[in-house]
Amino acid sequence: MADIDMPGDPSVELMDDETMDDEALDALAPTETDQRRLALQSILDAWDEALAEGVGADILATTAIFAALSDMVEAYGEEPVAEMAAGLADRVRQGEFTLNRVMN
Repeated sequence: MADIDMPGDPSVELMDDETMDDEALDALAPTETDQRRLALQSILDAWDEALAEGVGADILATTAIFAALSDMVEAYGEEPVAEMAAGLADRVRQGEFTLNRVMN
């Protein structure tokens, strides 16, 4: 079946990779903030689903940390991830990961 090119149809123009330059493709890509928001929402949805299926919150948390660190080691290597992880203790103590904390 032949593709029908509808003049002025923006969906046709967007799907034609040959006519799109890098700037146009970048404009279509979600921003880093949007990607972070989407990632967090996806993780929270999966988290809620696992809890609903009976997975304990402590098991879920340690498994999530394992998965995150494993992916980071694969992407960046052991030493950079170890250095990042070494700084986590201070960040935890400073309350960076404490939700619903009262600020005085």
